[in-house]
Amino acid sequence: MAQQILLDESSIADIIGSRSEDGTTEVAPDLSYRRLALVNVAFYGAPDAGDRHWVLIDAGLFGATRFLVSSAEERFGAGTRPAAIILTHGHFDHVGGLPELAEKWEVPVYAHPLELPFLNGQRSYPPPDTSVGGGVMPWLAPLFPRGPINLGQWLKPLPADGSIPGMPGWRWLHTPGHAPGHVSLWRESDRTIVVGDAFVTTAQESAYAVATQAPEMHGPPRYFTPDWSSAHESVRQLAALEPEVVVTGHGRAMRGADMRRALHTLADQFVQVAMPEKLRPGAV
Repeated sequence: MAQQILLDESSIADIIGSRSEDGTTEVAPDLSYRRLALVNVAFYGAPDAGDRHWVLIDAGLFGATRFLVSSAEERFGAGTRPAAIILTHGHFDHVGGLPELAEKWEVPVYAHPLELPFLNGQRSYPPPDTSVGGGVMPWLAPLFPRGPINLGQWLKPLPADGSIPGMPGWRWLHTPGHAPGHVSLWRESDRTIVVGDAFVTTAQESAYAVATQAPEMHGPPRYFTPDWSSAHESVRQLAALEPEVVVTGHGRAMRGADMRRALHTLADQFVQVAMPEKLRPGAV
């Protein structure tokens, strides 16, 4: 049965929790994130960077757009717009009001080529697996939108050379499993990584854990992960980077040795601690 890998909040200083005045939590001078209901969005760029000098990473849930915009304007300046929006993947809780935002800001939205069909109106994601257990969220998952959305002219593929528009010094890594074109964003200079849902730091299946944000290391949300072999390999790849700071799509950002030990445990024991006990037909 899938289990959590607990981190002891009282004994480590590895959980990043200092909140800025703009409502975001800073993990580096030029990187912050904000939790919007179920999910985190991240902002790259120095405070007061100004118009077109920052990047939004993921876009949260539909209905949370005004909070996202207010945080961006408080951090970067009134009326400010990003140079780009980067998507780790296209699930409903990461694309929110993106068609509206892209038009409002007139900004390109970049995703892995394998995610483009879910973002250009061609394909919907497969239905969720309600049998994975672990809490109430899998039972609610059939109510969640599966797309597709259509971003039209604003949608662009990420550059094939691994660079990230608007984010010099960063590169994207293909980390599939939770979604075919899932990517993580990596900066070698300070070993910081934004992992989307490749792994998460809260029990996303449990509504209680989602509310309390207890510090735990988990694999990707089970009810929306169809390819467990690839998900396992992606966690191995990310653990091998030995990151210093991780920002996940769900749960609090973490840093340091305890985080790395938990991540390696997740990679080494992925089948036991992350995967559902039984895979539904068609899952791998």
